[in-house]
Amino acid sequence: MLLSLCTTALLIGCRRDAEPLPGAGTEPAAAVRQLARHLQDNDLVGYARAVVPPAQYAELETAWTQGHSRWPLTELPLDEKLPGLLATLSEKNAEQQLQRAFKAQLEGQAASVRQAAHSLELFGVQYITHQGDYSQVEREHYVQLVTALSGWAQAAPLSDPELAKTNIATLTAAARATGLASEDAFQAAGMTASLQQLAPFAAGVKQVLASYGLVLDDSIRQMRTGLISQNGDTATVRVQYPLAGKDVDLQLLLERRDRHWYPARTLSEVDALLAAARAIEQAKAQAVAAEAALSEAPAQEAPGNADASAKP
Repeated sequence: MLLSLCTTALLIGCRRDAEPLPGAGTEPAAAVRQLARHLQDNDLVGYARAVVPPAQYAELETAWTQGHSRWPLTELPLDEKLPGLLATLSEKNAEQQLQRAFKAQLEGQAASVRQAAHSLELFGVQYITHQGDYSQVEREHYVQLVTALSGWAQAAPLSDPELAKTNIATLTAAARATGLASEDAFQAAGMTASLQQLAPFAAGVKQVLASYGLVLDDSIRQMRTGLISQNGDTATVRVQYPLAGKDVDLQLLLERRDRHWYPARTLSEVDALLAAARAIEQAKAQAVAAEAALSEAPAQEAPGNADASAKP
């Protein structure tokens, strides 16, 4: 879950120490780099506003308030676990409990951690290759991600007790600062405020990963984008970036709406989410209207009521 919060940032960016990719100066490639800058700055609100059109952002805010959406958190793997993760890290004695769990499960287990990371790589590659609702381009990218992160995990000092102590303190403090230790807290805060409150936690996660040798901001800074093709309001952007000592290469499909470029998959998912939210609200409004009409309808007179009312 901690990795998933940041790996979204590895979809986009620019590279300063290498030759630009062909088409780097085009609008689609520039739009992708703008998204990257927001994530590098831990500006989750800026990213969310830039990744969908303004009208959709406003409607997503409403859908969150109505309880129909947790976008953009739903773009993360295991997004439904995020409130529980923050709750665990925010508990009063979280540091002591997590230290005990680390000591019991990870301390001094470097060989076991390496083996687990290797096994997860084998399982992850097998799953991505043959299962899941992924396009071929996505499968290729995710296999590269899993392979790179597995290699990093096998070499990282994940069983180091001193690093664990420091990083547990960092994460618990960052989680408490969010004030988002439950689903109700996310609901009450609303979409924009929740993203604002999560930004320092995202920075804390990056700090922890960097202490283990995975510096995500360096990956973003060294990324390059270029244009593969453009046909009217659709474009394919090439993205290259280094991750844990390996080079990752992917293609990102973009769509133009109202003269701006957005990731096509995000638009499609948000369109479906908002359509479902509108349908729910419409059904609720129709049910309320039907109930109101029923309650306001005059009661039918029972047989004999007219005669009885006419008697002196």
